[in-house]
Amino acid sequence: MRTPTEIETRFAPRESLAEAQAFFLVGIGGAGMSGIARLLLAAGHTVKGSDAVDSPLLAELTSLGAHVEVGHTGQGIEAGDAVILTDAIDLGLSPEVRAAEDVGARLYRRSQALGWLLKGRRVLAVTGTHGKTTTTGLAAAGMIAAGMDPLVVNGAETLDFGSSVVMGKGEWAVVEACEAYDALRDLDPEIAVVTNFEPDHLDFHGDWASLQARMLAFLQRSSAVAAGRQAMPVLESMGLAPVAPTPTLLPAEGLTLSGEHNRENAALALAACRLAGADEEAALRGIRGFRGAERRLQVLRDEGSPIAVVDDYAHHPTEISASIQALRERFPGRRLVVVYQPHLYSRTRDLLEGFAEALSHADECILTDIYPAREDPMPGMSSLRIAELMPRTPRYVPSRFELPHRVRQWVSEGDVVVGMGAGTIADFAPAFLAELDRPKGRIAVATGGFSAEREVSLHSGRAVLAALRRRGWDAFAIDPAAMLLTPQGLSRLQGAQRPDAAVMCVHGVLDEDGPVQGVFDLLGIPYSSSSVLASALAMDKAQAKQALSAHGLPTPKGRLAHSADDLMEDLTYPLVVKPNAQGSTVGLSFVFDPAQLRAALETALLFGPALVEEQVVGLEISVPVMGDRALLAVEIVPASGRYDFASKYTPGATEEICPPQTLTAEQHERARAQALAAHQALGCRGLTRTDMILRGDELVILEVNTIPGMTATSLAPRSAEAAGISFDDLAEWMVHEALR
Repeated sequence: MRTPTEIETRFAPRESLAEAQAFFLVGIGGAGMSGIARLLLAAGHTVKGSDAVDSPLLAELTSLGAHVEVGHTGQGIEAGDAVILTDAIDLGLSPEVRAAEDVGARLYRRSQALGWLLKGRRVLAVTGTHGKTTTTGLAAAGMIAAGMDPLVVNGAETLDFGSSVVMGKGEWAVVEACEAYDALRDLDPEIAVVTNFEPDHLDFHGDWASLQARMLAFLQRSSAVAAGRQAMPVLESMGLAPVAPTPTLLPAEGLTLSGEHNRENAALALAACRLAGADEEAALRGIRGFRGAERRLQVLRDEGSPIAVVDDYAHHPTEISASIQALRERFPGRRLVVVYQPHLYSRTRDLLEGFAEALSHADECILTDIYPAREDPMPGMSSLRIAELMPRTPRYVPSRFELPHRVRQWVSEGDVVVGMGAGTIADFAPAFLAELDRPKGRIAVATGGFSAEREVSLHSGRAVLAALRRRGWDAFAIDPAAMLLTPQGLSRLQGAQRPDAAVMCVHGVLDEDGPVQGVFDLLGIPYSSSSVLASALAMDKAQAKQALSAHGLPTPKGRLAHSADDLMEDLTYPLVVKPNAQGSTVGLSFVFDPAQLRAALETALLFGPALVEEQVVGLEISVPVMGDRALLAVEIVPASGRYDFASKYTPGATEEICPPQTLTAEQHERARAQALAAHQALGCRGLTRTDMILRGDELVILEVNTIPGMTATSLAPRSAEAAGISFDDLAEWMVHEALR
């Protein structure tokens, strides 16, 4: 934020710009600074500059003769340069400011450069709290239509002119004059136009009286003043009587722009043209045909689209109310969804009730967090403060990057969606259009990953990928390890490349237990497995056993070991020793006497805490669950007598019988009911598989797998096939379950 002290002490006098050998513009790619660059180039000056990112505008300036650097480094600044800054540049942090001070180059504000460049022109300057850009464009359109060929310098690109600057050759210059940081002091208008006047930017001015004093000083330098209806009494209270009478509203008929505020802007622009000596009839034709400025109720999509998309700069309660009224007029009878980003902590604090009241006029409001601009975060101030005061609680999406896909979920055909605000919310409307146009049917298959079961995950992923492609889905594989640990790894999951859903085919720690699901949650991509919480709970065998026991489901007796020295007493052999948080057979050992316990613990402890359990002897079975439906149990008969990693994944090493032959009908139904109860007890969703052992007539649950294998030897596909569900059917069901 620029301060009055900085303005008085850090910047050279405007008149000394005439001594500059060249001009270096910091942030040359912005709407305001690029306009200054064009004026300087047209006047034959040497122009240099820098901007954070490359853009078509930088390429255009380069083609006009400017030397532009991408990145703020300070390189290229020389002693004779005039270094021009916007008021958004922090003097203490800017590399260009530091470089200028090192070589003795002088600093200037953008407003100083503009005022200096306008010398010799008759200046019509438009200022006010709201509507400056649109009114500047309207006045310029009127004067152009009247044949006056004015130079135009506006605060944003206008749709009719294709630029923020029009290089007119006439005697008049029509410019937007911002009151925010007393940039008005650098302009010398012949005609001053005041759209309206309210307390704003008091973070700089300090109080309303100081702002009024600075405005009055600006207006007193002009020969004539035209004021809008709201500004008139304020200016008169300041001791200034506007020369032009209060204009009446232009009728809506024949005016391209919507809204009562724009009819007033148009009337004021016509009054200004009249003061400048324009032919009134010709000026009125130009004003009526003016299509508006960038991000001022700019309709990006309407005709032929089920959802209209609008981009708007309103960032003050008065502006918000005016914009909503204009949108109601432009889109009668349609549901209005306003996606709003507050601008500045101080403005939000000072106008909380006004924001809440203005935004409540939308049918639905979606808030994202405050754009701080030049301010540090203010304790206790966030968009939630606005939400608390609104009669209908709005949706709140703290990160603006989530807005396009979140809003897409919440809107319906016929809605009008408006991205509104003065900060980075400008990115929303184009990104939302990309989301609307995103190709449908793309499915990411997560495979590989970080765990010891990576190879199994790759086999599952290949099988599911092939099945989905056979069903016509645009499916592609993505490895979480590569996705998170390589440059541009997330690019296939963002923007126009973002899939509709992800099918989870990763197993083991860091894959099945929640981290990958968390990434998809953050990206707003639905996935086929259980939530982060349920996935983590199921993978932690000790915690899962507690949850299952709390629901009356039987589990083996056991305890945790954190080191090999935890040689437990009072254990009944045989035992099963396995990692507490790994896949079902990784690091697993069967222990038949105390002499084998240490080696078994050392193996399991390679993967973290070890779970030591009684070995439940009996018939091992596994029951998959699809959503709210338990499938058929699979009887597991390993040839070795032990269902370890090799028995589980080596073809032919285990006989898997489905439908079961040993279970009675009653035992089978009880096993299915118990699997569904375990699925629900842990809060699971999608496809799971519950492993259990039939000991006598008791069914004891060993664990719940939240991402069952999908290989040729996997149990869940085997059970589904026995129930008449093909592998391809099962894979496609996982997609639909994720989307549901």
